[in-house]
Amino acid sequence: MSLEELISACAESGDAAAWEEFVRRFHPLIAGVVVRTARRWGRETPSLVDDLVQDTYLKICSDRKRMLREFSPFHPEAFYGYLKVVTANVVHDHFRLLQTQKRGLGQQGVQPDEVEHVQISAATTIVEGIHRDILLKEINDVLCSTSTEDDLKRDRAIFWLYYRYGLTATAIARLPSIDLTVKGVESVIHRLTKLVRERLTERDGALS
Repeated sequence: MSLEELISACAESGDAAAWEEFVRRFHPLIAGVVVRTARRWGRETPSLVDDLVQDTYLKICSDRKRMLREFSPFHPEAFYGYLKVVTANVVHDHFRLLQTQKRGLGQQGVQPDEVEHVQISAATTIVEGIHRDILLKEINDVLCSTSTEDDLKRDRAIFWLYYRYGLTATAIARLPSIDLTVKGVESVIHRLTKLVRERLTERDGALS
């Protein structure tokens, strides 16, 4: 596929072959930018690099892959530059948030890969938007209680990549930071889906 065809295929679907090719082409670039940018902040541990690479993929896939859908290349190398900027911004945002929290100026618990708030476009959608945000937060709280500390970030990423961003289990398994087989990804999705349904059903029962 040409670059334009690849971006289009990834933007319009969770096609495993397209995302495998996307990772093959661009993972070295993303990982390299993460390492160099983290080094400027004085932090480049392997685990942190893996987390920030994963955050970058989440950013690329967020809002129904809007970044890919809205990209309009001006020349063949434009996407590479675009991806470098996006990746560097993810890293800078991570460390700026840490600095803000240390100074006591920011709100705790907000991370680059947190569930994004719904953009409210009109007054009539405010209530619906608030309800959706509450539901997403409740789901996120359930996810945070399901895994060991070592697996928590990975499992949450798998859940949101599958349900919010439309990637298949095969495409998710291709991401180097996930480090699971397709069956392993499917197992995580099945386990978390079952638990989220059970917890939300219990909540609804308690409210009725």
